[in-house]
Amino acid sequence: MKKILVFTAIGLLVLGQISFKKPDIQPNVILFFIDDMGAMDLGCYGNVFNQTPNIDKLAQNGVKFSNAYSACTVCSPSRAALMTGKYPARLHITDWIAGHVKKNPKLLIPDWQQFLPQSEKTTAEYLKEKGYSTWHIGKWHLGEGEQYYPKNQGFDLNIGGSNWGHPKKGFFAPYQMPNLEEGPKGEYLTDRLANEAIKLIENHDASKPFYLNYWDYAVHTPVQAKAEKIEKYKKQVTTPDKQKNPTYAAMIESLDENIGRIMETLDKKKLLENTLIIFAADNGTLMGTASSKPLREGKGWCYEGGTRTPLLMFWKGKIEGGKVIDEPTITMDLMLTILDFTHTKPIGKLDGKSLKPVLFDNKNYHRPLFWHYPHYHEGNNPYSAVRLGDWKLIEFFEDNKIELYNLKDDIGETENLVASHSKKAEELQKLLHKWRKSVNAQVPSPNPDYISIGK
Repeated sequence: MKKILVFTAIGLLVLGQISFKKPDIQPNVILFFIDDMGAMDLGCYGNVFNQTPNIDKLAQNGVKFSNAYSACTVCSPSRAALMTGKYPARLHITDWIAGHVKKNPKLLIPDWQQFLPQSEKTTAEYLKEKGYSTWHIGKWHLGEGEQYYPKNQGFDLNIGGSNWGHPKKGFFAPYQMPNLEEGPKGEYLTDRLANEAIKLIENHDASKPFYLNYWDYAVHTPVQAKAEKIEKYKKQVTTPDKQKNPTYAAMIESLDENIGRIMETLDKKKLLENTLIIFAADNGTLMGTASSKPLREGKGWCYEGGTRTPLLMFWKGKIEGGKVIDEPTITMDLMLTILDFTHTKPIGKLDGKSLKPVLFDNKNYHRPLFWHYPHYHEGNNPYSAVRLGDWKLIEFFEDNKIELYNLKDDIGETENLVASHSKKAEELQKLLHKWRKSVNAQVPSPNPDYISIGK
């Protein structure tokens, strides 16, 4: 009897090891890319107010990345980086399209590119060549005009993608949205986009793999949600708290429910064992809508609240569940990861790294991550930044001011360590300048017509 138990235990151990070896099959891919969702918005990242059980399941049954970053602090550059595997600075797509116009700026912003060129090879174009059905649902925001919309960037189908950065008429029908058939009055956009995804999955020919770009307009403004959900969260707020926004929480709950519906559809169709799920976001939480605490500031800012985002990966039976990975990641990695999992070889100079070796071999790249935002955005001034290990340096263009933080000890970026760690600051600043030159980053220039207030 003891021998049988021993052999059974060994057999289970071997099966467990086999289950999480690098998969060789060509999977379906679903990329959930959420608008304006910071890491601190989710239960699995510590939020105790917003209810996100379905998204949390992806973390529980898959992998959660604790140091995931967006390529930019605003949306369009991150979306371009996601589709091409290139830094926004290399693409010269460095602000949301069409960006802010600041009155009387001290610096003039560069002549940046306000569309994703068709000459850039996208994830969808790579996978289409591999025989994938390629679908885009939701926000696109990568250029004005059909020539820059998803169907001209490798997608067979585009539902709701255009130059719109948010639902201009609101989240309830009538939407009056390009590339989206009008819904019945009062229909909620987040429900509608999930319905479209479910129909595609249910009716798809199982003999052909699919790539679904599911880029929800939630949780961008206008912050609108179903009345009954708002009331539920209002009853849970006993004292004023910026991190407890009932309407925002209700909006997130609807998003979570619909991700759950899509996952249920995959389960019913027996597709979970052959589908790689990635959940990510384009930038941090919008200040004023919710709080990013303990992170500093939020969307549009150079600090962690502007670029720290959730990143979850799930593949039933292929990716080990319940893991937390501390390896710093950035948006471009997602393209390289998808290509790696689908056995697709990238071409040209790309900036991301596949996370497949991180998942299966505990790979640590020991690389710097960079951000470049030569623009004004609300209260933030043009800047570049670099993170290497636990250290992060920010360089502001207006006055050449340098800030240095140790993120391991000070995640809230409260203590500027330039004075006490000048050699580290000098090392990172040189690295940042070298990188800017290598990607031909555009920088702002002095404004000859600038009028200093108070003179």
